[in-house]
Amino acid sequence: MPSDADRYRDNFADEVDAAYLYRVAAELEDDETISGVYVRLAETEERHAALWQEKLEEVGAAVPERSPTLRARILAWLARRLGPSVLAQAMATTELAGRTMYDDQPEAKGTSLPADERSHAVILDALRKEAKSGVRGGVMAKLEGRHRAVGGNALRAAVLGANDGLVSNTSLVMGVAGAAFSASAVLLSGLAGLLAGSISMALGEWLSVQSSRELHQAQIASEREEILTMPEAEAEELALIYQAKGMSQDEAERAAKEVMGDPEAFLDTKVREELGIDPEELGGSAWEAAIASFLLFSIGAIVPVIPFFFLSGGAAIALSLVLAGIGLFLLGVMTAVVTGTGVLRTGTRSLLLGLIAAGVTYGIGALLGTAVGG
Repeated sequence: MPSDADRYRDNFADEVDAAYLYRVAAELEDDETISGVYVRLAETEERHAALWQEKLEEVGAAVPERSPTLRARILAWLARRLGPSVLAQAMATTELAGRTMYDDQPEAKGTSLPADERSHAVILDALRKEAKSGVRGGVMAKLEGRHRAVGGNALRAAVLGANDGLVSNTSLVMGVAGAAFSASAVLLSGLAGLLAGSISMALGEWLSVQSSRELHQAQIASEREEILTMPEAEAEELALIYQAKGMSQDEAERAAKEVMGDPEAFLDTKVREELGIDPEELGGSAWEAAIASFLLFSIGAIVPVIPFFFLSGGAAIALSLVLAGIGLFLLGVMTAVVTGTGVLRTGTRSLLLGLIAAGVTYGIGALLGTAVGG
């Protein structure tokens, strides 16, 4: 059970990280309105950090420096090079996960902490949804889609594909090597595993995204039918959505009536606002996801195979494990940056689990090789 001082210190670090990342987001955002929102969020987090600093001082505990963690610095570095989409996604995920973090902490009672955290989660989620819907055009879309090659279905396929390719083919290569087969046999097995896995991942990703597109198409058709049969009710519903985004009742009703004048624009707006679907993308391209999955699985799967192109025996096995270990750790770090977990902990966990899998398959391969050969 952590002490009060440990809890205060964790809260302080979380708030310092959040304030730092909001400041970075404000710096990167071109739109002054959105940048201003990030600045206000940063100011709130800085007040929260000051509160936990006071609590630490009250119990006589050392107060850490107001410096961001490694994970926050890596995330900011990526955002400055890839655009704020990575940062926006990570912040939205973090705020959503931490919206109730102060509900059970006695020091937060009577303060704005619980309400602030919930408000931040709602604001970040609204910004993310508006970015996806495109209602506020290119400026809002920057929050999520500035670099499509690293977002959406391609990002999901990249993470899954590279990790699965590296882990599965490392295990396969170690199993065959453990059976004492020749370097050429290991190489052939590794390349076969790469090809089979890449095709399987690509097909699975294509089916997944295509099914999602078909579901979106069915939802759009249903929304079109509702607009035709109940236009007034749908307009009222749209007005309520606008009010939830901050418009006054009169402004929301007027905006809904204006959109209602054009049936196609009305449908497009309802689909974006209510369903969170971009009719032009329908959840992304199935082929984009499939190709990204194929390529990323292949990149991960080729890593443990490379040494067997020019080495054999123990040297090839050792180098294969070293390369696979580096890849596993880096994938763990990338996962940590996106999900908000500890960078070193997640990277090390990925490394250890991957090497354990490789060790188990090597052992099984050695036993089977002995049994078959003996």
